[in-house]
Amino acid sequence: MHMHELFLAELEREAASTRRTLERVPEGRNHWKPHEKSMRLGYLAALVASLPSWVSMTIKQDAFNLEPNGNSKYQNRERATRQELLQLFDDSVAEAREALSHTSDEHLLKSWKFLVNGNLVSEQPRHIVLRDSVFNHLAHHRGQLTVYLRLTGGAVPAIYGPSADEGQFH
Repeated sequence: MHMHELFLAELEREAASTRRTLERVPEGRNHWKPHEKSMRLGYLAALVASLPSWVSMTIKQDAFNLEPNGNSKYQNRERATRQELLQLFDDSVAEAREALSHTSDEHLLKSWKFLVNGNLVSEQPRHIVLRDSVFNHLAHHRGQLTVYLRLTGGAVPAIYGPSADEGQFH
């Protein structure tokens, strides 16, 4: 089995539970956050919805330069409605599928760079970036989002096992 096939299978598994989580994001609460140092709910939800598109960025670009002053190619923008959020997610997953379907193990072994303001932060093979900075990053922020759901009175979906709201696997 090729690496891109493993990543495609993982994308499908993670997409299902991520979509169930995003379907529960309350509308009209984008500004809410559990603590002054926390992300706003709308920002976090949009980040979770857009993270699958990072697969494409990792495959199609040799590097990404994050410019905190707002000049980066990647700009996370909150969505006003749940439907807009879900559309962002569906588009993001489709973009990831397309990129994974057209890559090779050889390409996934090639180096990829992450820079901040032009300064090298890390350089790793693409397959490591996909695992650590995309899929693990998605699971981390989706977990944060489930806490936000609980704190805003929402139901938490079963993801890797039962939740208090869904006592069975889905």
